[in-house]
Amino acid sequence: MEWSDDAIVLSVRAHGESGAILEALTRSHGRHLGLVRGGGSRRSKPALQPGNTLHMQWRARLSEHLGNFTAELDKSRAGDLMEGREALTGLNALTAVAGAALPEREAHEPVFEVANILLDAMTEDGLPHWGPLYVRWETGLLEALGFGLDLSKCAATGTAEDLRYVSPRTGRAVCGEAGVPYAGRLFALPAFLLGSQNADVSAADIADGLALTGHFLLERVLRQQGKVMPVARLRLDALAAHEVGESR
Repeated sequence: MEWSDDAIVLSVRAHGESGAILEALTRSHGRHLGLVRGGGSRRSKPALQPGNTLHMQWRARLSEHLGNFTAELDKSRAGDLMEGREALTGLNALTAVAGAALPEREAHEPVFEVANILLDAMTEDGLPHWGPLYVRWETGLLEALGFGLDLSKCAATGTAEDLRYVSPRTGRAVCGEAGVPYAGRLFALPAFLLGSQNADVSAADIADGLALTGHFLLERVLRQQGKVMPVARLRLDALAAHEVGESR
């Protein structure tokens, strides 16, 4: 068995004296693990860092085997991501959520493509710049896993106008008229998730978006597998909450 693919490094752990087990998000083969011989060496370590994009080849005698990776660095961004607190927080959240939520070896190409764009954005600016894209990435992840949010129209009235909330039970949008009396029980729906290109995105919008996607990732994906929300993702929530406090 053999294939080659592009991949984002999610995590690396030592294996034996000089090897490493690489967990990667690949374009066409999903979240995949493999052994990198010599992956713990001084020469290989800089390439095998979370956030870097690699071109990899996987080989195994049988498809169910762990198999071996050989990897060539395609895009090095780990150093830039690790230099800033906000970028590092975003990187850790993305890799932890992808590792926890995605089944092994199940292809989700759009999840890979948006993650690549998101990581590039993280190297350029802070949370106000890439926060909305991160929320959209998690929205796409939910959709890829079969738990997409329905933000097309109000669940109560059928209107597509003035959508302000999302039901925590159904994941469907609710308009202002129907939702205001129950606002305390509903999630706020940031305008940027409705496809508005001209909407100004505030720190509160990003925090609301993270609360929304985080709820459904936990309830519909992670808890079904006996998992909890990764600590790295909770740190992203805390960062967003801090940004809200700073903006007031």
